[in-house]
Amino acid sequence: MIQTYESNEQTSDALPALFDVVLKNYAPKRLFFARGPGSFMAIKISYIFLKTMSIGLQIPLLACDGFALNGSTPIRAMRNLYFIKENDTISTVRLDEPAAQPFTLPTSLDVSLFSEETEPLYMLPAV
Repeated sequence: MIQTYESNEQTSDALPALFDVVLKNYAPKRLFFARGPGSFMAIKISYIFLKTMSIGLQIPLLACDGFALNGSTPIRAMRNLYFIKENDTISTVRLDEPAAQPFTLPTSLDVSLFSEETEPLYMLPAV
């Protein structure tokens, strides 16, 4: 059985509410997350929240890049600038048309895509 949780809230509001529900029903043995690239703020909040959970619950935190969870499609950086991944290299390109941005967890998680390298992927310089 797979339980689905959805939220249109900002990451900072959605994560605590989501984990409140999840932790009442499950005892996770590992935490998995996409470490970027993407929104700086969402990546920072997710990393800090999940790293804290990992330490507090004494369970491993594992991560992959976002391309492993979106079918390797472009990820929006800002305006018409997108992150792409080619040959294990992440770079940015300008796209004239907005790219679809599916981001759905698979029904079966391929643990081999994840590693203990959890530091966020901050790909763009600070403005």
